[in-house]
Amino acid sequence: MSLSRHINPDEIIQKSKDHPHQAQYRTKHENRSTHQSWSRDEDAAGVSKYQIPDIGIPSKAAYHLLHDETALDGNPLLNLASFVHTWMPDEATKLIMENMNKNQVDMDEYPAATIIHNRCVSMMASLWHAPTASNNAIGTSTAGSSEAIMLAGLALKKRWQEARKTAGKDHLRPGPNIIFGSNAQVALEKFARYFDVECRLVPVKKENNYVMDPKDAIGYVDENTIGVMVIMGSTYTGHFENVKEMSDLLDDLQQRTGLDIPIHVDAASGGFIAPFVYPSLEWDFKVPRVVSINTSGHKFGLVYAGLGWVIWRDESWLNKDLVFELHYLGSVEYSFTLNFSKPASPIIAQMFNFLNLGFEGYRRIATKDLRNARLLSRALENLGWFKVLSNIHRPLPGKDTDDDPESYESGLPVVSFMLSDDFKSKYPHVKQVWIQSLLRGKGWIVPNYGAPQGEESTEMLRVVVRETLSEDLMEKLITDIVEVTESIMEGDGAQMMIASTKNSIHQPEREHGRPDKDNFGSSSTASAEDGQGQGQGQGQAGYSRQC
Repeated sequence: MSLSRHINPDEIIQKSKDHPHQAQYRTKHENRSTHQSWSRDEDAAGVSKYQIPDIGIPSKAAYHLLHDETALDGNPLLNLASFVHTWMPDEATKLIMENMNKNQVDMDEYPAATIIHNRCVSMMASLWHAPTASNNAIGTSTAGSSEAIMLAGLALKKRWQEARKTAGKDHLRPGPNIIFGSNAQVALEKFARYFDVECRLVPVKKENNYVMDPKDAIGYVDENTIGVMVIMGSTYTGHFENVKEMSDLLDDLQQRTGLDIPIHVDAASGGFIAPFVYPSLEWDFKVPRVVSINTSGHKFGLVYAGLGWVIWRDESWLNKDLVFELHYLGSVEYSFTLNFSKPASPIIAQMFNFLNLGFEGYRRIATKDLRNARLLSRALENLGWFKVLSNIHRPLPGKDTDDDPESYESGLPVVSFMLSDDFKSKYPHVKQVWIQSLLRGKGWIVPNYGAPQGEESTEMLRVVVRETLSEDLMEKLITDIVEVTESIMEGDGAQMMIASTKNSIHQPEREHGRPDKDNFGSSSTASAEDGQGQGQGQGQAGYSRQC
């Protein structure tokens, strides 16, 4: 017999509701402030900026309030300080919107997203020649390269600790250390500080293009070194550090001392440039000493901000202490990320790019970016006012100056430059930071910042040539650089900048902090994070600075 013949569902529902007087209060409360006017000020009147308002405002009013406020941000298209990608096709945006409510870690509920994730890992492992790429690629997506670096560093630290324990040696004192250049992005120093690893920063030299020289780095290695981090794409000048030379020197060190030191490659930007345009360059898992690589999908991987990847050579380099078996939402999951919940949509967007562009599409975009970077580099040098510090426009000996990136020195599509010595002698009153300020008035964000430790007296301007910076825009940028530079050589432009500097509360002098790998706006607005750990100090054996 049906239960509904004996029990009235409506009566049960009414009895289950809140007390009548509570319901009346709720109805009265919810019906307040529902009027939508034409006046944005009236709709948003009295809304607190720092506390959740007692009563909300209409959705359209909330939208317009935030829409108008965010219009004050710079134009992402003209933000030449940022490595972060800012445009995707409509189909990719549609996929992102369709999947933005999915949590990637819920593998049982969203199995298709899990399969797509694992295929992305395999594709990148194959791209970087991991020996396990075809059958059991080991890697994961992360919330940008910073998390990826943390995981890679932790894997190195855990492996070192296990080896010390097995050998009956102390793994607590003096403790582990890790080595990288002073041009490293702050995430590498964060790893060391957060996870109690001494960071040994190798000062850079202009003779070595402001990046770590492997011959200098080898002197910092001892039995407590968990690894050397080599950067494929310095945020200062775009240069690649020499992975193969670092590996050869560590091979020699092992033969002489028995120390077996692994390499992690920070390929946040270069991981999606080098494979496509520098196929003969030895930097990835083809180099046996490379045990892990990280990259940013949201840089030259061409996905919106929020996606990183880390790949290990094989399972032996992902320490078992980093892998958690989780019984969650009806399934068994294996997690080795610092962040448990993460959106599936950026990962699906990455797969969209892999399918849509393919190897050839990525190659063409990287080639175009480098071509436009060469155009800017040559234009700056031809002016005679600037010295270009990046080298991707300099032909290799015996190579034709054609469109093949391998005909030129390798590096990211980045142009770093400074005022020439001749210009400075003719116009000693001109400050280089003025160029940054005047270009900002034309909409361009071109940062001026200090060089890494070892070359602190140098300041440089930098342009990141992304996919959205077309040849037409590049020509406009060159024209604007000419105009603003001419304006400060003499006359009204120089007087205006001198006056604005004197009247400014915060004078736009250059910062000595390092540029952030993902994005930074200007020397006068560098984040506090960028300046962390910049104080000069002496570690053991004369190490230049400790984190």
